Amino acid sequence: MSIPEILRYGVAALLTGLLVWAALSDIRARRIPNAAVLSTLLLFAVWAVTDRGATLGSSLAAAAIGFAVGYGLYLVNVMGAGDVKLFAAVALFVGLADLPLFALATALTGGAMAIVSLASRPRRAAAMFTLRGQGDFGRGIPYGVAIAVGGAIAVWGGLTGVLPLGS
Repeated sequence: MSIPEILRYGVAALLTGLLVWAALSDIRARRIPNAAVLSTLLLFAVWAVTDRGATLGSSLAAAAIGFAVGYGLYLVNVMGAGDVKLFAAVALFVGLADLPLFALATALTGGAMAIVSLASRPRRAAAMFTLRGQGDFGRGIPYGVAIAVGGAIAVWGGLTGVLPLGS
């Protein structure tokens, strides 16, 4: 294994740790620390150096698209600001070709979390359906968890070759 490959595995492991931190913080306090997002951005600098910047344009485009879509969802109160920042930061690692996989893995994880949340509280679910979502039902699910799972799937799947990724 070459030194750049070893570095990429090390960066992926550190990224996974940051994603776990962000997810746990989101579960506990419904906040994703800015320090976790900034650390992810700094870690991407090492990631970019290991491939000599070959996919830098693709990474920046993926982050811009992720941020733009996320910001739109933030404006209509579907996602939180921390979720948008974390998604865009992780999108740097997956690049443009793998952005659909990352988004799909994140959405499927979030959907599964929502189903489990509704199934575990049937009275709340019944009230939500009766009021057609117009009531106050708390703060929803910690979507940072879904972003962390989607990011881990995309990054490790591409790094190990388990998933047929485009980058």
